[in-house]
Amino acid sequence: MGPAETNSEGRVSKAVRDRNRAKRIVEAQRAAERRRKVTLWTTIGVVAVLIVAGLTGWAVIAAQNKGKVNTPSVAVDQGTAFQVGSGPVTLDLYEDFMCPVCHNFENQSGATIKQWVSQNKVTVRYHPVAILNGSSNGTNYSTRAAGAAAAAAEGGKFVEYHDLLYQNQPAEGSDGLDNAKLIELGKQVGLTSSAFSDAVTNKTYDTWADKVTDTFAERGYNATPTVVVNGKQVTTQGGAPSTADLTAAVTAAAG
Repeated sequence: MGPAETNSEGRVSKAVRDRNRAKRIVEAQRAAERRRKVTLWTTIGVVAVLIVAGLTGWAVIAAQNKGKVNTPSVAVDQGTAFQVGSGPVTLDLYEDFMCPVCHNFENQSGATIKQWVSQNKVTVRYHPVAILNGSSNGTNYSTRAAGAAAAAAEGGKFVEYHDLLYQNQPAEGSDGLDNAKLIELGKQVGLTSSAFSDAVTNKTYDTWADKVTDTFAERGYNATPTVVVNGKQVTTQGGAPSTADLTAAVTAAAG
């Protein structure tokens, strides 16, 4: 075999080796690319599963929190009321802070009730209910006001805040007071801590107010103010009981 033939064969062998090497390199690159894609899609799949699981968990927690009722620790009567006084006659008052008739009742009889409390004649249980949410243009003022009153009760200022809500009562059919105003009223009676403002802003007791309203209906009541003395509703021809009606009921209950 001559030199020319040897060189030709050498060149052929080298070309084959180069092609084989190039082929192996390409195959290795393709395999690496396949592994990269598998890893990528696996990662995407895992992330997607985690996102779905996270969203599902969040939805479950949100649903649980939505139905959670934060009953104020100071509430009485199955967690539906705030008690003032310790007299022998129990006076239950069911009120809606947007109700103008409730405001009139407070103006007419509020001072008398406070006097009975100071004389240890009655135990008053205030039940803030929310039956006039439909009269505040979608702001649910009745619920928000009742929830704010619950926060005030937790802060030891229920009566003071109760009275101030009536003094600042918005017109029925208006938007009602916004949360900033409810917080400002709290400051006026000494509720300056973040516990009160946070409870109003975060609607901590709004579901509680709705629960109290449900209990109100379950007990057979459908209008505010509803006044009950020792378990017996004080009824009138219309509107709220007069101070005379209320006095007669309390006197009779006292024996």
